[in-house]
Amino acid sequence: MLRVGSFVRNPFSFLFAKSAKEEHVAEYVIREHHAGRPLTEIVTDHYVLNRLSPQQIARLLEREDVIRAVGHDDVESVRQQL
Repeated sequence: MLRVGSFVRNPFSFLFAKSAKEEHVAEYVIREHHAGRPLTEIVTDHYVLNRLSPQQIARLLEREDVIRAVGHDDVESVRQQL
């Protein structure tokens, strides 16, 4: 019943919800970048490509936590390559 009530209050909330899959991939990207891998290599990794669509990858590169961890310049460079 609570789910129906929350849907009625905000019927478009599902459009802005982050999926668990996206959360796991964001954590993976941050972890791998801290381990020294370049962002371009990480986003073309099979782990990422098998879990996210190109639109989801673009959305991943807009996340504040990813930008903060990886760096704005690196994210912009990858966005231009994609």
